[in-house]
Amino acid sequence: MATITTKDGVTIFYKDWGKGPPVLFSHGWPLCADAWDGQMAFLGAQGYRVIAHDRRGHGRSDQTWDGNDMDTYADDLAALIEALDLKELVMVGHSTGGGEVAHYLGRHGTSRVAKAVLVSAVPPLMLRTAGNPGGLPIEVFDGIRKGTFDNRAQFYKDLATPFFGYNRPGATLSEGVRDSFWLQGMMGGLKGQLDCIREFSEVDYTEDLRKIDVPTLVIHGDDDQIVPIDAAGRMSAKIIRDATLKVYPGAPHGLAVTHQDQLNADLLAFIRG
Repeated sequence: MATITTKDGVTIFYKDWGKGPPVLFSHGWPLCADAWDGQMAFLGAQGYRVIAHDRRGHGRSDQTWDGNDMDTYADDLAALIEALDLKELVMVGHSTGGGEVAHYLGRHGTSRVAKAVLVSAVPPLMLRTAGNPGGLPIEVFDGIRKGTFDNRAQFYKDLATPFFGYNRPGATLSEGVRDSFWLQGMMGGLKGQLDCIREFSEVDYTEDLRKIDVPTLVIHGDDDQIVPIDAAGRMSAKIIRDATLKVYPGAPHGLAVTHQDQLNADLLAFIRG
């Protein structure tokens, strides 16, 4: 397995496929790099070098007690980019990974980055506050914490249903997709995944978005039951100075799976454009 070791001694797993201009993927919670396999295999076949890591506490990376916060996630991402000496990079982040991409760009700048893509991403802020009335109440995230702590095996199995929109009329549930979601979630560590809930729900990425000075594609489904589009994708596209918003009608949060071909085509067009 390919790994790097961070400055605090944590082993981060990554996959690095293909040759050509680099595209780096950041996954959502509670998943791992495997969530991007459909995009990586496609873009790799189109002549791109595709890289995805498992965030610390997730997948095959170390299950750490400390450092499960967005500053450290962004620094881990910077360590990977520097270790592989990636330049003119396209960064793609889904959900929590979109927050990770935004915070990397806000914290480390865009000197190595050519473009960014935020897919069903959590920025600018998921939590409802006085300044963010369109967000979700803290009770929603407390419920996620409780479900993850009490019985995460069952919670992840149940979460996959709205994640992929399988609870909508006419939807065809894929047990294979749900099993893959469950397996990826269970590969990670409980402590890191619990800590990460705060990072995707209570961290305000507004200032990070304002610092992004590269072309950015914002993709969001308008039937996202996990990260509702109005307080997320639509808001991010207004804040980022050079953003293009692409709305997928009827698409759920997990559109990289349910709308794989459409997303692949849009990523390729944006990267080449």
